[in-house]
Amino acid sequence: MPTARDGAMAVRVLSRAGVAAEACQDAAEMARRLREGAGVLLIAEEVLSDEAFADVKQLLLGQEPWSDLPVLVLARAGIDSLAITDALQELANVTVLERPMRVSSLVSATLSALAARRRQYQLRGTLTGLREADQRKTEFLATLAHELRNPLAPLRTGLELLAKKNRDAEEDWIHALMSRQVNHMVRLIDDLMEVSRITRGKIPLQFAPVALQDVLRHAVELSQPLIEAHAHRLVTDVADKPVVVHGDSVRLTQVFSNLLNNAAKYTPRGGQLGLSLVRDGADACVTVSDSGPGIPQDMLDAVFDMFVQVQDASRAAQGGLGIGLTLVKSLVELHGGTVKAESGSVPSGTHMVVRLPWAGAKASPPPVPTGGEALRARASRQHVLVVDDNQDAADTLAALLHTLGVAATAAYSGDRALQLMEECAPTVALLDIGMPGMDGFALAERIRCNAAWSPVTLVALTGWAQKADRERSAAARFDHHLVKPVDVDRLIEILNALP
Repeated sequence: MPTARDGAMAVRVLSRAGVAAEACQDAAEMARRLREGAGVLLIAEEVLSDEAFADVKQLLLGQEPWSDLPVLVLARAGIDSLAITDALQELANVTVLERPMRVSSLVSATLSALAARRRQYQLRGTLTGLREADQRKTEFLATLAHELRNPLAPLRTGLELLAKKNRDAEEDWIHALMSRQVNHMVRLIDDLMEVSRITRGKIPLQFAPVALQDVLRHAVELSQPLIEAHAHRLVTDVADKPVVVHGDSVRLTQVFSNLLNNAAKYTPRGGQLGLSLVRDGADACVTVSDSGPGIPQDMLDAVFDMFVQVQDASRAAQGGLGIGLTLVKSLVELHGGTVKAESGSVPSGTHMVVRLPWAGAKASPPPVPTGGEALRARASRQHVLVVDDNQDAADTLAALLHTLGVAATAAYSGDRALQLMEECAPTVALLDIGMPGMDGFALAERIRCNAAWSPVTLVALTGWAQKADRERSAAARFDHHLVKPVDVDRLIEILNALP
């Protein structure tokens, strides 16, 4: 207010109308009070020129997305001051009231502003509820994926075991069928974990200059088996001159492999797929196209939402969870890019267009792949203790190690594992983290506290695969971290690396 007396009078007027109000002596006090929370800011025009009002302005400009504090400015009649003009331009929710004014006008304007402010707080509550629900959903997905890994572990290990046996043609067919379906389940679970990690901002990206030609070549290699299985023809039109972006080559390969896999799955057998790469201004533009049924216009944006699937017979037959494109969009956006679906009238095929900022720099040479089957010479010198309360998982993994020439013993509890540490003197211990009673962390601590067992290599077995989970394993003095179902080649690599 222009004077302390005016401020006190405004407080009395508003109090009689049932509005709790407080008068501030200057802009500095106003800024302090605003930090504590307010429903409406009622100020005189003169305050706008106060140097201390800059703090108030910063508070107003730095509000949360849901918040837009109403500001009522009492201006002298007939004066269109520069201060008011600036306030109207810089602050979004400003109402100018000319003075002198009727008491009823002041009260009604304040009550109206308070009603709007209450709606903002209601919106905040709604947004908070939505965020909490989304967080619960994300945590559920992560837990679901973790729990599904446990029964898959003995299934995959059992199939690895059967692969070592002699089989007739029918048994070969059954084994191949089961292997495909188990691998498909593993991929679905991996996608669930990936979406969960991205949603929580837990996915690390290793940025470097990357030539998209290399990325697309690797993506085609990954998708080629599915393309060939559907007898599709892939037509590529990729720029000869290197098109370089700043990104994570592994994740970008995942993006384009997912898009190619989608195109292959949803295009009728013997169709045509397209893959093109061009420079378009400041962007690198990659298009994955197909000759499939297309996507209805009203679904072009929705297909990137989690669990959303286009409802038609060809897609229903392919199954899936509807999270592949969600993963694609999330990864592309983490690279500062965009992805959109284009489709004409159904059926007309679909174009998935990915745009990424062009880096304008030379890509680092791709790493030399190690490849090849793991050598098993040194692995055969090890004695492995497999500890898992899931007896099927422990027994099948131990049996598989036996077929590979590795001595292995199974234990189903932490207590039994400690006994076998004494009896068998293993060189390696694979410990399930989530055992009841003495869990893997507690068992690892007991082993590490025994000087005689200090040379033993400890490997964590778990359904949790995030960076934080690996860091926790390392902090518990595990040497390695394996995710269920165990990748046998990776396990052999670990064993081979031991002295």
